[in-house]
Amino acid sequence: MMRLIPFVPFVLIAVASLGVEAGQVRSISDRVYSDAQASRGQDIYKSQCAECHGNAMEGVSGPPLVGDDFLANWSARPLTNLVDKIQKTMPFTSPGSLSRPQSIDLAAYILRSGKFPAGQTELNEAALAQIAFPAAQSSAAPTVTSSGGSLPPPEGNLAELMRAIAFPNANIIFNTQLKDPGAQAKKELAKSPFDYVEWGATVYPGWLAIDQAAVALTESAPLLLTPGRKCQNGRPVPVDRADWKQYVAALVEVGKLAHQLSQKRDYDAFLDISEKLNDACANCHKVYRDKGGAEGSGATRCQ
Repeated sequence: MMRLIPFVPFVLIAVASLGVEAGQVRSISDRVYSDAQASRGQDIYKSQCAECHGNAMEGVSGPPLVGDDFLANWSARPLTNLVDKIQKTMPFTSPGSLSRPQSIDLAAYILRSGKFPAGQTELNEAALAQIAFPAAQSSAAPTVTSSGGSLPPPEGNLAELMRAIAFPNANIIFNTQLKDPGAQAKKELAKSPFDYVEWGATVYPGWLAIDQAAVALTESAPLLLTPGRKCQNGRPVPVDRADWKQYVAALVEVGKLAHQLSQKRDYDAFLDISEKLNDACANCHKVYRDKGGAEGSGATRCQ
C-alpha cells in the first residue's frame, strides 16, 4: 500500500519562513545610518554632486534628491538600488569614479537631507538589500488610449527616451546627406555583435535602415506626450502645452513623410528630408532644450 507523505505542514513551515524573511526588511526611517557617515557623504556631495543636483538637493540640471517626487521614484525599492545607481552612473560627467564606500556615504547624506533620522550604526554593504524606501501612493491616473485601454507609467525621463529612440534614428536619416543608401553594398555579418550600429547595418542595410528609422521616429513621437514623464532635471514634461503638442505633431509628420519617400528608393527625392527633420527637432530644442545649456547643464529645460 502506498504511503502518503504529509506535505501540508512543510508548506506551512515554508510560508511561515517567508513571512520571517519579509519581516526582516527595514525602512529607511529605522535609523539605518550614522550622522558621521552622512557628514562624510556631505563632503563628497559638495564636490561631486551639488553642481547638478543643487546645494539643497532641490535639483538643477539633475533631478531633486529629496521630496515627494524623489520618494515616489524610489518607492518600495531596496536602498542598494540607489547605491548602485550612484556608484555606476554618477557623477554624470564621470560615471563610475566613486568607490562603493563613497556611494554608501552619499546615500546616508541623501537620507539625512530627506529628514530620515540617523542612528548609531553606519550603513554597510550587508544591510543595503534589507533596507527599503517606503511605498508611495501614486495619485497619477493611468494614461487612457483611444481604444479604452491604459498605458503603464513612463519608465525613463525625457532625455533617456530621446537618446534611446530619437537620437540614433534621426542620425540614421541625417547620414543620408553623406551617402546614398541604395549605393551601399551588403556587407558580411559584423564580427562585433555588440556594436549595434556596425552589426545592425549588416543585417538591415541601405534603405531598410532608413525605413526602420522613419517608422521608429513616427511611432515613438507620441511617447513624448505621456503624462507623468519628467525631464532630466526633474521638471515635468510640458505635455499639456499647445506648442509642445505642435512640436510632437511636426515630428510625426516628418517621420511619415520620411517613410513614404524611403519606400520609393529615390535618393534625390529623399535628400530634403534631413533638412525637414532637422527643422522639426531644432524648433523644439530652441524652446525647451538649448536654453538650458550644454549636455548635463540644462537647469532651465522644460520650462
